[in-house]
Amino acid sequence: MDKQVFYSPGKLLISGEYLVLDGAKALAVPTKFGQELRVEKTDSPYITWKSNLHNGNLWFKTQFKIKAGKIQLRKTEQKDKAVSQRLLQIFEEIEKIRPNFLQNGLEFESSLGFPQNWGLGSSSTLINNLAEWAEINPYILLQNTFGGSGYDIACAKHKTPLFYQLIDKNPIVKEINFKPDFSSELFFVHLNRKQNSRDSIQHYKNQNLAEKDKNCQEISGLTEEILHCKTIKACEKLLRNHEEKLSEILNTRTIQEELFSDYSRQIKSLGGWGGDFILATGREKEKTYFQEKGFSTILSWEEMIKS
Repeated sequence: MDKQVFYSPGKLLISGEYLVLDGAKALAVPTKFGQELRVEKTDSPYITWKSNLHNGNLWFKTQFKIKAGKIQLRKTEQKDKAVSQRLLQIFEEIEKIRPNFLQNGLEFESSLGFPQNWGLGSSSTLINNLAEWAEINPYILLQNTFGGSGYDIACAKHKTPLFYQLIDKNPIVKEINFKPDFSSELFFVHLNRKQNSRDSIQHYKNQNLAEKDKNCQEISGLTEEILHCKTIKACEKLLRNHEEKLSEILNTRTIQEELFSDYSRQIKSLGGWGGDFILATGREKEKTYFQEKGFSTILSWEEMIKS
Protein backbone atom coordinates (compact mmCIF):
# COMPACT_ATOMS: atom_id res chain seq x y z
CA MET A 1 0.00 0.00 0.00
CA ASP A 2 1.07 3.60 -0.54
CA LYS A 3 2.84 5.14 2.43
CA GLN A 4 3.55 8.85 2.94
CA VAL A 5 5.70 10.51 5.59
CA PHE A 6 5.36 14.12 6.76
CA TYR A 7 7.43 16.06 9.27
CA SER A 8 6.95 19.46 10.92
CA PRO A 9 9.30 21.16 13.40
CA GLY A 10 8.11 22.65 16.65
CA LYS A 11 8.23 26.36 17.50
CA LEU A 12 9.28 29.01 19.97
CA LEU A 13 8.03 32.61 19.99
CA ILE A 14 10.95 34.92 20.73
CA SER A 15 8.97 38.18 20.59
CA GLY A 16 5.42 39.41 20.09
CA GLU A 17 3.49 37.11 22.43
CA TYR A 18 -0.16 38.08 22.90
CA LEU A 19 0.14 41.14 20.65
CA VAL A 20 0.71 38.96 17.60
CA LEU A 21 -3.03 38.28 17.78
CA ASP A 22 -3.67 41.95 16.97
CA GLY A 23 -1.10 42.53 14.26
CA ALA A 24 2.22 42.99 16.05
CA LYS A 25 5.25 41.67 14.20
CA ALA A 26 6.58 38.58 15.97
CA LEU A 27 9.89 36.77 15.69
CA ALA A 28 9.50 32.98 15.78
CA VAL A 29 11.94 30.12 15.34
CA PRO A 30 11.46 26.44 14.49
CA THR A 31 13.02 23.88 16.79
CA LYS A 32 15.11 20.83 16.04
CA PHE A 33 12.35 18.82 17.72
CA GLY A 34 9.12 18.16 15.84
CA GLN A 35 6.49 15.58 14.95
CA GLU A 36 6.37 12.95 12.21
CA LEU A 37 3.22 11.58 10.63
CA ARG A 38 3.04 8.38 8.60
CA VAL A 39 -0.02 7.73 6.47
CA GLU A 40 -0.81 4.48 4.67
CA LYS A 41 -3.83 3.53 2.56
CA THR A 42 -5.59 0.27 3.43
CA ASP A 43 -8.44 -1.84 2.06
CA SER A 44 -10.49 -1.55 5.25
CA PRO A 45 -13.39 0.90 5.75
CA TYR A 46 -11.68 2.34 8.83
CA ILE A 47 -9.34 5.15 9.78
CA THR A 48 -6.96 3.84 12.43
CA TRP A 49 -4.87 6.27 14.45
CA LYS A 50 -1.88 5.72 16.74
CA SER A 51 0.18 8.36 18.55
CA ASN A 52 3.61 7.69 20.05
CA LEU A 53 5.51 9.63 22.69
CA HIS A 54 9.07 10.85 22.14
CA ASN A 55 10.36 7.63 23.75
CA GLY A 56 8.44 5.47 21.28
CA ASN A 57 5.73 4.40 23.72
CA LEU A 58 2.15 4.35 22.43
CA TRP A 59 0.03 6.89 24.36
CA PHE A 60 -3.13 7.12 22.28
CA LYS A 61 -5.07 5.08 19.75
CA THR A 62 -8.52 5.28 18.23
CA GLN A 63 -10.51 4.21 15.20
CA PHE A 64 -13.08 5.87 12.93
CA LYS A 65 -15.46 4.45 10.36
CA ILE A 66 -16.01 6.03 6.95
CA LYS A 67 -19.65 5.65 5.96
CA ALA A 68 -21.37 7.49 3.11
CA GLY A 69 -18.82 10.29 3.25
CA LYS A 70 -19.25 10.69 7.02
CA ILE A 71 -16.56 10.10 9.63
CA GLN A 72 -17.78 8.34 12.76
CA LEU A 73 -15.94 7.51 15.94
CA ARG A 74 -15.96 3.71 16.05
CA LYS A 75 -14.24 2.64 19.21
CA THR A 76 -11.92 4.20 21.73
CA GLU A 77 -11.05 3.83 25.38
CA GLN A 78 -12.78 6.22 27.76
CA LYS A 79 -9.48 7.86 28.74
CA ASP A 80 -8.86 8.66 25.06
CA LYS A 81 -12.34 9.98 24.29
CA ALA A 82 -11.57 13.72 24.46
CA VAL A 83 -8.56 13.34 22.16
CA SER A 84 -10.61 11.17 19.80
CA GLN A 85 -13.33 13.82 19.61
CA ARG A 86 -10.74 16.48 18.80
CA LEU A 87 -9.25 14.30 16.07
CA LEU A 88 -12.74 13.66 14.71
CA GLN A 89 -13.28 17.43 14.54
CA ILE A 90 -10.07 17.82 12.53
CA PHE A 91 -11.09 15.10 10.05
CA GLU A 92 -14.53 16.68 9.70
CA GLU A 93 -12.92 20.02 8.88
CA ILE A 94 -10.68 18.38 6.29
CA GLU A 95 -13.78 16.83 4.73
CA LYS A 96 -15.50 20.23 4.65
CA ILE A 97 -12.55 21.78 2.86
CA ARG A 98 -12.13 18.81 0.50
CA PRO A 99 -15.50 17.05 0.17
CA ASN A 100 -15.30 13.30 -0.42
CA PHE A 101 -11.56 13.30 0.24
CA LEU A 102 -11.80 10.64 2.96
CA GLN A 103 -13.03 7.70 0.91
CA ASN A 104 -10.57 4.91 1.61
CA GLY A 105 -9.26 3.11 4.65
CA LEU A 106 -6.23 4.79 6.22
CA GLU A 107 -3.68 4.09 8.93
CA PHE A 108 -2.08 7.06 10.66
CA GLU A 109 0.86 6.93 13.05
CA SER A 110 2.20 10.10 14.63
CA SER A 111 5.44 10.30 16.60
CA LEU A 112 6.46 13.22 18.78
CA GLY A 113 10.12 14.14 18.88
CA PHE A 114 9.86 15.95 22.23
CA PRO A 115 8.12 15.43 25.61
CA GLN A 116 4.47 16.47 25.56
CA ASN A 117 4.93 18.99 28.38
CA TRP A 118 7.61 20.97 26.53
CA GLY A 119 5.01 23.09 24.74
CA LEU A 120 6.83 23.12 21.40
CA GLY A 121 3.68 22.63 19.34
CA SER A 122 2.26 19.12 19.41
CA SER A 123 -1.01 20.53 18.03
CA SER A 124 0.45 22.83 15.38
CA THR A 125 2.84 20.18 14.05
CA LEU A 126 -0.07 17.74 13.84
CA ILE A 127 -2.25 20.26 12.00
CA ASN A 128 0.50 21.13 9.53
CA ASN A 129 1.29 17.47 8.84
CA LEU A 130 -2.38 16.69 8.21
CA ALA A 131 -2.77 19.78 6.02
CA GLU A 132 0.23 18.72 3.93
CA TRP A 133 -1.21 15.24 3.57
CA ALA A 134 -4.64 16.60 2.56
CA GLU A 135 -3.08 19.37 0.43
CA ILE A 136 -5.10 22.11 2.13
CA ASN A 137 -4.32 25.44 3.78
CA PRO A 138 -2.98 24.73 7.31
CA TYR A 139 -3.95 28.19 8.60
CA ILE A 140 -7.60 27.56 7.74
CA LEU A 141 -7.48 24.11 9.34
CA LEU A 142 -5.95 25.62 12.49
CA GLN A 143 -8.54 28.40 12.73
CA ASN A 144 -11.42 25.94 12.38
CA THR A 145 -10.05 23.62 15.07
CA PHE A 146 -7.59 24.94 17.69
CA GLY A 147 -7.53 28.63 16.76
CA GLY A 148 -4.65 30.98 17.55
CA SER A 149 -2.47 33.46 15.68
CA GLY A 150 -0.93 30.88 13.35
CA TYR A 151 2.74 31.70 14.00
CA ASP A 152 3.28 28.09 15.06
CA ILE A 153 1.93 26.89 11.71
CA ALA A 154 4.32 29.28 9.96
CA CYS A 155 7.27 27.67 11.77
CA ALA A 156 6.04 24.18 10.93
CA LYS A 157 5.43 25.10 7.30
CA HIS A 158 8.53 27.19 6.54
CA LYS A 159 11.03 25.38 8.79
CA THR A 160 13.14 28.53 9.16
CA PRO A 161 13.32 31.53 11.52
CA LEU A 162 10.75 34.11 10.46
CA PHE A 163 8.84 37.30 11.05
CA TYR A 164 5.13 36.64 11.43
CA GLN A 165 2.35 39.20 11.31
CA LEU A 166 -1.41 39.22 10.87
CA ILE A 167 -2.50 41.96 8.48
CA ASP A 168 -6.27 42.16 7.96
CA LYS A 169 -6.33 38.70 9.62
CA ASN A 170 -4.11 37.28 6.85
CA PRO A 171 -0.80 35.65 7.85
CA ILE A 172 2.25 37.43 6.44
CA VAL A 173 5.48 35.46 6.72
CA LYS A 174 9.00 36.65 6.01
CA GLU A 175 11.80 34.12 6.28
CA ILE A 176 14.87 35.56 7.98
CA ASN A 177 18.41 34.61 8.87
CA PHE A 178 18.42 34.58 12.66
CA LYS A 179 21.39 33.08 14.43
CA PRO A 180 22.87 35.73 16.73
CA ASP A 181 26.66 35.99 16.93
CA PHE A 182 26.22 35.62 20.69
CA SER A 183 23.98 32.52 20.49
CA SER A 184 26.47 30.69 22.75
CA GLU A 185 25.18 32.98 25.53
CA LEU A 186 21.51 32.09 24.92
CA PHE A 187 19.88 29.00 26.37
CA PHE A 188 16.42 27.63 27.20
CA VAL A 189 15.10 26.45 30.56
CA HIS A 190 11.92 24.44 31.01
CA LEU A 191 9.84 25.64 33.96
CA ASN A 192 8.36 22.21 34.75
CA ARG A 193 4.83 23.56 34.59
CA LYS A 194 1.98 24.63 32.35
CA GLN A 195 0.36 28.03 32.75
CA ASN A 196 -3.33 28.76 32.30
CA SER A 197 -2.98 32.13 30.62
CA ARG A 198 -6.69 32.79 30.06
CA ASP A 199 -6.80 35.58 32.65
CA SER A 200 -3.81 37.34 31.09
CA ILE A 201 -5.26 36.93 27.62
CA GLN A 202 -8.61 38.30 28.77
CA HIS A 203 -6.91 41.27 30.39
CA TYR A 204 -5.03 41.86 27.16
CA LYS A 205 -8.22 41.64 25.11
CA ASN A 206 -9.89 44.22 27.34
CA GLN A 207 -7.55 46.99 26.18
CA ASN A 208 -9.03 49.69 23.99
CA LEU A 209 -8.06 49.76 20.31
CA ALA A 210 -5.86 52.85 20.57
CA GLU A 211 -3.70 51.18 23.22
CA LYS A 212 -3.46 48.00 21.17
CA ASP A 213 -2.28 49.87 18.08
CA LYS A 214 0.33 51.79 20.07
CA ASN A 215 1.54 48.67 21.85
CA CYS A 216 1.70 46.65 18.63
CA GLN A 217 3.87 49.34 17.04
CA GLU A 218 6.21 49.35 20.03
CA ILE A 219 6.55 45.56 20.12
CA SER A 220 7.01 45.38 16.35
CA GLY A 221 9.87 47.85 16.71
CA LEU A 222 11.49 45.72 19.42
CA THR A 223 11.10 42.65 17.21
CA GLU A 224 13.03 44.36 14.40
CA GLU A 225 15.73 45.49 16.81
CA ILE A 226 16.16 42.00 18.26
CA LEU A 227 16.87 40.65 14.79
CA HIS A 228 19.56 43.24 14.12
CA CYS A 229 21.27 43.60 17.50
CA LYS A 230 24.97 42.74 17.49
CA THR A 231 25.95 42.21 21.12
CA ILE A 232 24.61 40.23 24.04
CA LYS A 233 24.32 43.41 26.13
CA ALA A 234 22.15 45.05 23.46
CA CYS A 235 20.05 41.89 23.24
CA GLU A 236 19.57 41.77 27.00
CA LYS A 237 18.34 45.36 27.01
CA LEU A 238 15.82 44.62 24.25
CA LEU A 239 14.58 41.46 25.99
CA ARG A 240 14.19 43.41 29.24
CA ASN A 241 12.29 46.20 27.48
CA HIS A 242 10.00 43.62 25.88
CA GLU A 243 9.32 41.92 29.22
CA GLU A 244 8.64 45.21 30.96
CA LYS A 245 6.23 46.31 28.24
CA LEU A 246 4.29 43.04 28.35
CA SER A 247 4.26 43.14 32.15
CA GLU A 248 2.64 46.56 31.96
CA ILE A 249 0.10 45.42 29.35
CA LEU A 250 -0.84 42.19 31.12
CA ASN A 251 -0.63 43.61 34.63
CA THR A 252 1.45 40.55 35.46
CA ARG A 253 4.88 40.24 37.01
CA THR A 254 7.63 39.01 34.71
CA ILE A 255 8.85 35.48 35.27
CA GLN A 256 12.18 36.94 36.39
CA GLU A 257 10.45 38.98 39.09
CA GLU A 258 8.30 36.04 40.12
CA LEU A 259 10.84 33.20 40.26
CA PHE A 260 14.34 34.43 39.54
CA SER A 261 14.68 37.92 41.03
CA ASP A 262 18.30 37.29 42.06
CA TYR A 263 19.42 36.10 38.61
CA SER A 264 22.30 38.26 37.39
CA ARG A 265 21.50 38.14 33.66
CA GLN A 266 18.29 38.46 31.61
CA ILE A 267 15.28 36.14 31.28
CA LYS A 268 12.41 36.29 28.80
CA SER A 269 9.14 34.37 28.62
CA LEU A 270 8.41 32.61 25.35
CA GLY A 271 4.77 32.43 24.29
CA GLY A 272 2.21 32.26 27.11
CA TRP A 273 3.63 33.71 30.30
CA GLY A 274 4.47 31.47 33.22
CA GLY A 275 4.92 28.07 31.60
CA ASP A 276 6.92 25.93 29.20
CA PHE A 277 10.35 27.32 28.21
CA ILE A 278 12.04 30.61 29.02
CA LEU A 279 15.01 32.15 27.23
CA ALA A 280 17.95 33.05 29.47
CA THR A 281 21.22 34.82 28.77
CA GLY A 282 24.46 33.60 30.30
CA ARG A 283 27.20 31.02 30.08
CA GLU A 284 27.78 27.63 31.70
CA LYS A 285 28.11 29.07 35.21
CA GLU A 286 24.68 30.69 34.87
CA LYS A 287 23.12 27.35 33.96
CA THR A 288 24.08 26.00 37.38
CA TYR A 289 21.86 28.70 38.94
CA PHE A 290 18.80 27.03 37.41
CA GLN A 291 20.02 23.51 38.13
CA GLU A 292 20.43 24.37 41.80
CA LYS A 293 16.82 25.57 41.82
CA GLY A 294 15.61 22.23 40.44
CA PHE A 295 15.24 23.11 36.76
CA SER A 296 17.04 20.27 35.05
CA THR A 297 15.85 20.64 31.44
CA ILE A 298 18.27 23.18 29.99
CA LEU A 299 19.09 23.31 26.28
CA SER A 300 21.58 25.47 24.45
CA TRP A 301 20.64 27.51 21.38
CA GLU A 302 22.39 24.94 19.19
CA GLU A 303 20.55 22.05 20.81
CA MET A 304 17.13 23.67 20.46
CA ILE A 305 16.95 25.88 17.37
CA LYS A 306 16.75 24.85 13.74
CA SER A 307 18.56 27.69 12.00
